[in-house]
Amino acid sequence: MFVTFEGIDGSGKSTQLRLLADHLQAKGHEVIVTREPGGSKGAEDIRRLLVEGDPGRWSAETEILLFTAARRDHVERLIQPGLAAGAIVVSDRFADSTRVYQGATRGDLRATVDALHARMIAMEPDLTLVIDMDPDAALARGLARQSGEDRFEDFGAAFQRKLRDGFLALTEEYPDRVRLVDGSRDREAVAADVAAIVDAALAARPS
Repeated sequence: MFVTFEGIDGSGKSTQLRLLADHLQAKGHEVIVTREPGGSKGAEDIRRLLVEGDPGRWSAETEILLFTAARRDHVERLIQPGLAAGAIVVSDRFADSTRVYQGATRGDLRATVDALHARMIAMEPDLTLVIDMDPDAALARGLARQSGEDRFEDFGAAFQRKLRDGFLALTEEYPDRVRLVDGSRDREAVAADVAAIVDAALAARPS
């Protein structure tokens, strides 16, 4: 099973991913935890180009190409082999982030994103969890981390609000796989909801 976490910067999705992985491992599942951009050596090299530096470093079109290149390597070298081996692969972001960040908020480029995805990636998660919270609070949390990977946070609060609208729209566009989780609560409450959603999805899969 391929599970992805999505949401605006600072929403808590990375924390929830780790908590879900712990939950699944405690139940005896083999779990592979990964992230985008990144997850494989080549993709991690591209990640540094994308998340560090000045906000205006790349055009949206160039970002789409870089993200797609990183994702192709990630899928080939980690995601597909992990799924073939019977693991649950849990990723911090996947193609939905490109649909929102580059396709919806940095120009009308969604058709470009979808065309490249269909040609070069051609797979979707089995389940996507969008961790939703107030953009201003999430931005403050994200910047407070001082991770050095703040390029997208540096676009500012208005950009984060556009991102949130984009992720909320995904729940309507892909109702069969995208679930919205209220991330404004304490992390244990959020984790309980996430675990319940994933457990139900696993139980519903053919044996």
